[in-house]
Amino acid sequence: MNATPLALIFRIPRLSRRFVPVWQRNFLVWRKLALPSVLGNLADPMIYLFGLGFGIGMLVPEIGGVSYISFLAAGMVCSSTMNSASFEVLYSSFSRMHVQRTWDAILNAPVELDDIVFAELVWGASKALLSGVAILVVIAVFGLVDSRYILWLLPLIFLIGLSFGALGLVVTAIAPSYDFFMYYFTLFITPMTLLSGVFFPAEQLPAAVQVAASLLPLAHAVELARPLLLGKLPDDIVLHLAVLAAYGTGAFWIALGLTRRRLLG
Repeated sequence: MNATPLALIFRIPRLSRRFVPVWQRNFLVWRKLALPSVLGNLADPMIYLFGLGFGIGMLVPEIGGVSYISFLAAGMVCSSTMNSASFEVLYSSFSRMHVQRTWDAILNAPVELDDIVFAELVWGASKALLSGVAILVVIAVFGLVDSRYILWLLPLIFLIGLSFGALGLVVTAIAPSYDFFMYYFTLFITPMTLLSGVFFPAEQLPAAVQVAASLLPLAHAVELARPLLLGKLPDDIVLHLAVLAAYGTGAFWIALGLTRRRLLG
């Protein structure tokens, strides 16, 4: 059998409203374990926020005129959103695609693979939104945010979820097993978290590292979220939004092509 031409594999995505029932199916399955899922997504960032916030905060009273825990709060919102979207499109989507063969079953209905992959992306961003909102509620209760622009965080969190969800789907499309995802977290997610201004100002990094960090999507997410949480408008809003959108759009296109080659090629 002849291989599918690359032009067909990486053609422009053809999306329709048929992704909605696939998204709804994922939601109905998740709803059965909604509370443990939300609590699980909250536990890790809350440990970092209050452990480092109060611990290091005793040694570093202020950063940029705000307490360290307030500085850290924005980083935790962004990194938690990133992790939530990544875990969903990696482990859960891989299970549905490769282990449970849920995608194969759905393809027997009048649904295209493009819609299935897009539904996975939107579902991953939806879970990331829930995780980010939960953290926002907690830090708001503790008075760590300025509420003037807090509602602007909601579409930003969803966009961050889309960007990292799309990146994760690229890895899912080529992963042979669950163990493969550890390379992604170890070689990409963890270094990016350390370099993107989550725990300390990126300006403290060497100049060459700052340039490299400025290319990372998490850095642009933090540059948008931190001022908003502190009651200020970010600088270069269009640039940061464009970078996040470019990562999401480009990665989704690549992920969809790789998934087509894996399942349909």
